[in-house]
Amino acid sequence: MNPIRPPRLRSRQGGAAAIEFALVASIFFMLLIGIAEFSRVLFYWNTAGEATRLGARIAVVCDVTDTAIKDRMTHLMPLLKSSNIQVAFEPSGCDADDDSARNTCRSVTVSVTDVTVKTFIPVVPITVSLPPFSTTLPRESLDSSTGGKICN
Repeated sequence: MNPIRPPRLRSRQGGAAAIEFALVASIFFMLLIGIAEFSRVLFYWNTAGEATRLGARIAVVCDVTDTAIKDRMTHLMPLLKSSNIQVAFEPSGCDADDDSARNTCRSVTVSVTDVTVKTFIPVVPITVSLPPFSTTLPRESLDSSTGGKICN
C-alpha cells in the first residue's frame, strides 16, 4: 500500500528536481564544450602539419618566392602569421642567385613555430601552444614549374 504524504512534505521537495538538473546539466555542458574545444585544438594541430607539407611542396615544385609560399600557407591556415613560417633552402644561400634560379639547391625545409590557439571555454579560457612543425623535401624542379594547380 502506498502511504499518502501530507501536503506540507510534498511542497518542500518541489524544487529538488530543478536543482539536480541544473547541477548535472552544468557539468554535462562544460564537459561537452571541453571536448569540442579539444577537438578544435587537434584540428589546428593537424592543419599546421599539413600547411608545412604544402609549403615545402610548393617550394620544391614552383619557381615562387618565400612570400608566395607563406601566402598559400596562411590561406590554408589563417591562424598562421608570416612571422611564424620559415623557408630554408639547402645549402644555405642557393636561392639568392636569380640567374641560376635555385639550380644548386638540394632541399627545402619549411617550418612553423610559435603558433598558439586560444580556446573558448566559458569559465577557464586556455591558450595552447602548438609544437613546432617542419617538413624537408628534396629538390625537384625548383626552377621549371611556373603553372599548374599547385603553383597558382
